[in-house]
Amino acid sequence: MSASPITPVFVRLKLSLLRNGLRRSGGRKAAYIASAVFALLFAALQLIGLIALRGHAHVESLVVPAVAVLGLGWAVMPLFFPSGDETLDPTRLVMLPLRPRPLVRALLTASLVGIGPLFTLLLLIGSVAAVARGGAAFVTGVLAVVLALLVCLALARAVAAANVRLLASRKGRDLAVLSGLVIAVGAQIVNFGAQRLGAAGLGELDPVGNVLQWVPPASAIAAVHAVGEGSYGRAVVQLTLTAGALVALLAVWSRHLTKLMTSPDESTLAGTETAVRERSSAGLGRLLPPGRTGTVMERGLRYVWRDPKTKAAWVTSLAIGLLVPVFNAWQGTGSVYFACFAAGMLGVQMYNQFGQDTSAFWIVALTISSPRDAYVELRARALALLLITLPYATLVTVLTTAVLGDWRRLPEALGLSFALLGAMLATGAWTSARFPYSIPQEGYKNVAPGQAGLAWISVFGGTIAAAVLCAPVIALTIWLNVSARGDDWTWLVFPVGTAYGAVLTAVGLRLAAPPTARRLPEILAAVSKG
Repeated sequence: MSASPITPVFVRLKLSLLRNGLRRSGGRKAAYIASAVFALLFAALQLIGLIALRGHAHVESLVVPAVAVLGLGWAVMPLFFPSGDETLDPTRLVMLPLRPRPLVRALLTASLVGIGPLFTLLLLIGSVAAVARGGAAFVTGVLAVVLALLVCLALARAVAAANVRLLASRKGRDLAVLSGLVIAVGAQIVNFGAQRLGAAGLGELDPVGNVLQWVPPASAIAAVHAVGEGSYGRAVVQLTLTAGALVALLAVWSRHLTKLMTSPDESTLAGTETAVRERSSAGLGRLLPPGRTGTVMERGLRYVWRDPKTKAAWVTSLAIGLLVPVFNAWQGTGSVYFACFAAGMLGVQMYNQFGQDTSAFWIVALTISSPRDAYVELRARALALLLITLPYATLVTVLTTAVLGDWRRLPEALGLSFALLGAMLATGAWTSARFPYSIPQEGYKNVAPGQAGLAWISVFGGTIAAAVLCAPVIALTIWLNVSARGDDWTWLVFPVGTAYGAVLTAVGLRLAAPPTARRLPEILAAVSKG
């Protein structure tokens, strides 16, 4: 097949895939339209903001890193959103008599269709408008926008082609689920960075901009600024770097396409890795208590390691639980008490314990014949959580204290964290029995349709109840801090809070065991809807 007929065919194919995907359901169409409106509105606001920054002394220091981050987003997009574009998987074309070079040209042209390319185009136009000075700079800006856009698209395609086997595996689905973590952590970093820039000004970005102006695709926008300053030699070098990066990406993409079209699928080799992981987990099992307790603890830890949604929830809690207190302390706006945020984020993992079992909960239900069996089951699940949450909450508290340098308050911060953790384990066990809900195994939703109310009651109601249960320890901390000679006795909060959290956990597990044993059919029905 020649190159001329396939390019329009692939463009029409992309449009057909998009149109047919929207015809599957009204909900999908509404979600697509809403996301498109939101993305384009955000891009339009960014365009206006960039134009408004025109003439600022340090505007290049903001625009160049922003374009670099945009390129990074295109690089990781196929890894975290593998189903976002069905044409990212070239293995679907292996049966067609297509040569790599025309195929690359056709796929690159088809990739211009979509919300993402339009969003990127608007941001690049705004970036050029912000840094361009003079007619020559705007003419250079046209070439810069084209080159930067093509580099972003080629980068996404090359990454997707290089990792297509991964994206089709369970690890690829894990990455897709973890996309929420990337968004959450990225939002926190952007928030802290914006606060720092708001206080110090854009000049803080000058060192970063000086480095990234030589990194494609940001170098293309930096070339526009260089032309405006009369540095034509530097502009030529920066444009050459961008063009060279585009050629290199197309060559890498073409090589991976050739390999995918001509080599067999070696994904079956993943079984070796699975066997190694199974052997390592068996080693862990020997370190756990014997009997039902150790078995349940190992099962819970395996969920954390192997189940995509459980893993995503844990990684998100670990990351946000560390970022919020430590970053606030680093900026000088935090407190050692912010370390309790980590205990709260990790304690939430005790809620809806049976939902992660889904319909397989019937196997667990068959082993529970009395409140005693239910108590041992819940206790083992809580112990598995404590293996991770207890040392991690301690680590976050110590790090927050170290950043602030307020070591005198470390004992009370630890006492409050442990009391909150114990309260959340107690309320989590009880709400797991009273308000279970299903976690769908497919898709991005963490609650089955019709069970959102149960999830809200379980998590938010239990969290508020845990905070109320911690009131005695909180009151003790406040009283010791406001008392005339209380500073000498604030260390008491540590043993008191630790003991109080342990008592709350034990009492909560005891109270949750009878309803768990009594409501096994209702729990099974609730967690099997996903």
